[in-house]
Amino acid sequence: MSSRSRTFGAAVVVLALTVVQLAVGAFAGLEQYEGKGFGYRLAFYPFLMLLVPAVWWWRTREASTLPWGAFALIMAPFLIDVTGNTFDLYDSIEAWDNLNHFVNWMLLLWGCGLLIARANVQPRWLLVFGITGLGAILAVGWELGEWYTFIRRGTELDGAYEDTLSDELLGTLGAFVGALIVDRTTRGARRAERRP
Repeated sequence: MSSRSRTFGAAVVVLALTVVQLAVGAFAGLEQYEGKGFGYRLAFYPFLMLLVPAVWWWRTREASTLPWGAFALIMAPFLIDVTGNTFDLYDSIEAWDNLNHFVNWMLLLWGCGLLIARANVQPRWLLVFGITGLGAILAVGWELGEWYTFIRRGTELDGAYEDTLSDELLGTLGAFVGALIVDRTTRGARRAERRP
């Protein structure tokens, strides 16, 4: 099996597992999903997971060269978030939310960064700075989404705003680590491309 078919398969599995859990969360009426906005998640998570691959395909029109490894990394945080709710980890493990904000943003921006790195951004520090900045912007956007879903809609008023800043900080730090991984893993490939 080729690397491309393995990464495509990984992206499909991540998407399928996420959608199945979202459907269970939205319709099964189980306690661990109560007040967690699973109706909104079912509407938006699959859309957000497929947005980058769809835009990439629309811009390139070359399905055979789609970077499925990067897409799988971008999709993975959605699966991790939903799985954390399925196994009630947000309520049973105190540090789970913080760990998720760091790890999920690392994965998300690692995937986004692999796509950005294809543009051969120079100098290299600008690549790291840009990926980290994108992560910070996405962390703020995520918190705005949580505010609308959980607080404005009145589903999770206890603890509102208690962890917004730490979530944004952890997301930005995770993005920075993802950016460093991208810089490290793409540096050699860029050098090889420049050789005659």
